[in-house]
Amino acid sequence: MRVLFTVIPEKTIFLSMVPLAWALRTAGHEVRFACQPSFAPVVTQAGLTAVPVGRDSDVFRMARRDPDGLEAARVGLHAPWDTAEDPSKARWEPMLNGYYDAVEKGHKPENFPMIAGLVEFARHWRPDLVLWDPLTYAGPIAATATGAAHARLLFGADVFGVARAHFLRLKAGRPAGERADHLADWLGGYARKYGAEFTESMTTGHFTIDQFPRSLQIEAPELAYLRMQFVPYNGTATVPGWLWSRPARPRVALTMGLTATDLFDGYTIGAQDVLDALGELDIEVVATLADAERAKLHRVPDNARLLPFVPLHALAPTCAAVIHHAGPGTLGTVARYGVPQLSIPYSFDEPLLARKLAAHGAGLELGHTGATGAAIRDAVQRLLNEPRFTARAAALRDETLALPTPNQLVPRLEELTARHRTGAPHDHR
Repeated sequence: MRVLFTVIPEKTIFLSMVPLAWALRTAGHEVRFACQPSFAPVVTQAGLTAVPVGRDSDVFRMARRDPDGLEAARVGLHAPWDTAEDPSKARWEPMLNGYYDAVEKGHKPENFPMIAGLVEFARHWRPDLVLWDPLTYAGPIAATATGAAHARLLFGADVFGVARAHFLRLKAGRPAGERADHLADWLGGYARKYGAEFTESMTTGHFTIDQFPRSLQIEAPELAYLRMQFVPYNGTATVPGWLWSRPARPRVALTMGLTATDLFDGYTIGAQDVLDALGELDIEVVATLADAERAKLHRVPDNARLLPFVPLHALAPTCAAVIHHAGPGTLGTVARYGVPQLSIPYSFDEPLLARKLAAHGAGLELGHTGATGAAIRDAVQRLLNEPRFTARAAALRDETLALPTPNQLVPRLEELTARHRTGAPHDHR
């Protein structure tokens, strides 16, 4: 079958999609990755076939000119997804306004540059299955235009699907004339443009592929989920020689991810303060710091090794603990190797994932406002000295590895594609 992936130009999201793309490719299926033109080299660097569609855009360009706007984007102000974990927060007016902001300030500028080109390519190539991340609504639009089966491929917690379920319940309880739905209206307009009608599957897919174990995830009861192992892909990677040998002292990694410096204005913790405090411990610290953050440092403790990048799937298995920002890719990678984690979340699904991890017992959570060097040092000492964290991290690893691999999921995708594929509603060729 023909499988079309599509993603907004966000590298960390793309990296989470690569293992399944390769699983489908090695199973003999044709795979294409549609993206904005400037993002094509990121796709081809992963050995996949890119299809540049539409034009380039940078949704953070304007926000970078406005510090308040940049902070709003970072914390997800006015988005409806903060209701996902706590249904008591789901109230009609805030959610309605949140969806308006999400569509107008996020989904439209992120997706509009791609939609026409993606639909044009999909009509030419006729995919059987379209796989899209939860922010790339150009995917279900193209699938609807061509009658392809389509599914969301989650990159983290399903705050999108659960929040949508809360909103639909509130909507159903509203009077008949007061059921505005900005997301459905936007997607429905495109569906009609391309000869179809809106269905709720355009918001959440015919089904959803979830890369996290149940203990770290939230779900909407109304949706169909397929679970799959999170298999880390870190991009082009070289394993340095110092990773070949067992460390002489407990190794602790510090990584705050790519997004903080690629899209925003830096880390939410003081790297100097943290390194100074960790320098007091009899450990080896491996810190992957972006150049901009490293330039802020005045000194480096003797027990610290600073690098711009180390492939986390090679580093994590050598560690006794990992300190990170609770980004899904980082947290999922460390979980796969049974290593205790200290999460310092900031926004979006990071706080939820950090709480889930701590509740599982595989690590500790520390709010970013209280993440001083001393607090981080004390938390690391607990992770190293209390055996229960290692035991629970091993349990989380076992739960992860018990899920189907991307390769094992392929036959199920074939079945669901045959069930949901309908063919084009109209042939415009």
